[in-house]
Amino acid sequence: MNGTSVERSVDLNVGESVSRRELPSFIRRWLREPLIHFLLIGALLFAVDCYVQPARGAPPSSKQIQLSLEELAQLALIFQSQWRREPTPEEFNRLVEQKIQAEILYREALAMGLDKGDEIVKRRMAQKMQFLAEDVGAAREPGTADLKSWFEKNSAKFAEPNRVSFRHLYFSPDGRGNRARDDAEKALGQLASESRDAKRATSIADPFMFQDYYRERAPDQLAKEFGPRFALAVAKLAPGSWQGPIESGYGWHLVFVDTAIPGRVPAFEEIESEVKSAWLNERKEKAWQEAYKELRAKYTVLLPALPDKEPARAPVPVPKKEIPTPSGEGTQ
Repeated sequence: MNGTSVERSVDLNVGESVSRRELPSFIRRWLREPLIHFLLIGALLFAVDCYVQPARGAPPSSKQIQLSLEELAQLALIFQSQWRREPTPEEFNRLVEQKIQAEILYREALAMGLDKGDEIVKRRMAQKMQFLAEDVGAAREPGTADLKSWFEKNSAKFAEPNRVSFRHLYFSPDGRGNRARDDAEKALGQLASESRDAKRATSIADPFMFQDYYRERAPDQLAKEFGPRFALAVAKLAPGSWQGPIESGYGWHLVFVDTAIPGRVPAFEEIESEVKSAWLNERKEKAWQEAYKELRAKYTVLLPALPDKEPARAPVPVPKKEIPTPSGEGTQ
């Protein structure tokens, strides 16, 4: 046994020495370089990963539907928010089946190309792209210092307009005809020294289909209800007396303004939540505009040339009938 092992050892050493002598010296130097070892190990790992990756990262089959726990929980939350209770097992199973049905129909519709040329689908997808861009703009939560700085530059957006509270008497053209304005002027003379709630005031006017008293109304609100001319006229009235007549879209009115509140810009602390909403909306709008600008730059739009307008043609004269001349008449 010992002799045999010695012989084999000698043979191996001789073989190794022969093989080393057969290798060129520069190859032997390369094999001893650590960098070469690193590259060979990296290549081996890459080959193994390529072999394993297709099976591990292959996309799921188009006929396979997998719902996550988050999706199932979302179904239950939606049901609970709508019905104010948790779904029964039967109701929950129906919700799951409805979601599966929607996913199946969606995939089949895509396979049939039903999304192509559908304006509703296009608008919905475009809307989702816009929402994604806006979400990026609203991702950062603003601090109080940010909001105050922005509010100082945009305080005019939060200015409150002038507001008036008034009572009015209505004189209807439908019932009085052309006398409506004259009757309003006569009533004004009778009410010159009367208070806003004088009993005689209601007895000399006509019933109005809406309110007799309006509290703290802004000019734009009055313009919608009575028309812009009426709103402008009432805004100029001094409080404390009957005045008019003022014409509206309904007829003629006498107006008693009891309070006029001048417009103002509220303090930041009063409207901090509104400022934050406006700040976020502006950030969303800017993010969307910037995102669309980048997307638009990727596309070249070709539009068909508009057809040239046909030049106006002069009317064709109606040909005159030739009247035959009697025989013997004509040119001489």
